[in-house]
Amino acid sequence: MEHHFIIYKPYGYLSQFIYNLKRKKKLLGELHNFPEGTMAIGRLDEDSEGLLLLTTDGKVSAAVRSKKVEKEYYAQVDGLITQEAAKQLQEGVEIGFNGTRYTTLPCNAFILNAPPSLPARGKKIRDERHGPTSWVSITVTEGKFRQVRKMTAAVGFPTLRLVRVRVGNVQLNDMQPGEVREVNTFIL
Repeated sequence: MEHHFIIYKPYGYLSQFIYNLKRKKKLLGELHNFPEGTMAIGRLDEDSEGLLLLTTDGKVSAAVRSKKVEKEYYAQVDGLITQEAAKQLQEGVEIGFNGTRYTTLPCNAFILNAPPSLPARGKKIRDERHGPTSWVSITVTEGKFRQVRKMTAAVGFPTLRLVRVRVGNVQLNDMQPGEVREVNTFIL
């Protein structure tokens, strides 16, 4: 029998179950007693948080990682992001990837008029003394290493907080950091 999970990966956790380097890291297995063979579908880096799908079915994993499935992120950026920067994100920007330059595919990007309703992050980002911040929604169909962070930096607004809020039709909704829900299937 296959198992599928929806989790809210908290800030500071790795999207994996085993870490063999010397430093102690927080891993997904600390959040729940997952069955053997459970794998994260895609990843969120240690500093990112939000929706992460897990499965014991490799075919489901491949389907979710395909370019047919949208992944939506809310990025809190340094400064007040402009409409011009959002338009650049939509059209694709040049980022570094594996030692070469890469132009991201066109995507959906827009400025959020108000901060999204998200749980507070475990570690404070910074305070208002360091200048204003703003939020942008970015929906991509590809997932290069640290892509969304690189995209916002490329248009002059480095990411301070990154939260994945949707994968296909699966949404983060009111989940809390560290929460795990087992589901029958993913409706993408």
